[in-house]
Amino acid sequence: MRSDAIVVPGLFVGYPGVAFGGYVAGVLAERAEATTVRVDFRGPVPTEVPVPIAETAGGGVELGDTERPLATARPAELPLDTPAAPSWDEAVAATEAFRAAPPSGVVDCFGCGLRTAGRGLRMHCAPVPGRDLVASALVPSPAFAAPDGLLPTRLVWGALDCPGNWAGRLLGTQRPGAVTASLTGTILRPVTAGEPHIVYAWLLSESGRKHMMGVALATVEGELCAVSEALWLDPRPTP
Repeated sequence: MRSDAIVVPGLFVGYPGVAFGGYVAGVLAERAEATTVRVDFRGPVPTEVPVPIAETAGGGVELGDTERPLATARPAELPLDTPAAPSWDEAVAATEAFRAAPPSGVVDCFGCGLRTAGRGLRMHCAPVPGRDLVASALVPSPAFAAPDGLLPTRLVWGALDCPGNWAGRLLGTQRPGAVTASLTGTILRPVTAGEPHIVYAWLLSESGRKHMMGVALATVEGELCAVSEALWLDPRPTP
């Protein structure tokens, strides 16, 4: 069993002071011994400080102290029925609608914050008329590319996180301040930085504080690049 530590750079933040969940999930997925991986979050992962990471039995990975891990990853299956992607024009229109009137609860998140292109993924999802899903145009900045020009696995996973939040918020009953409790994802084909893509998400189920969403990343022609199933949890009610 191999163990060491990772440091999440401050750029990759979700909520203030907390590492972006999709990025963290991608870091664990890179180390897990499976094509499809489920990541469960058990506590906030800090940025800019070393956090222990270790491989576990069965091809899994654990982040944080063994007694109280902050996140765990393990091989999984993903029987997800993915709807067809909206068109590029529909995704652009949704993005423009979000930016024209940002919903309440928008924070300076690497995934969906109102950042410049070189500082975030800028996934600004809004509902697509006539479809039960939200979508955003996505052109990953070349600044994030690996030497081969591709978007690193951890950032592809990042693209599978935030759209689920906005599906829960804009299509369901999810409240502002919800967090990713688990993310099960798989990458189907490489994603080239600098090229246009479409991210979209749809509501699967809701029960109390729990909201389950499907998320997909596709080319402008509608070919799937990656898919995920995300569980989001509402904040606990204030006493």
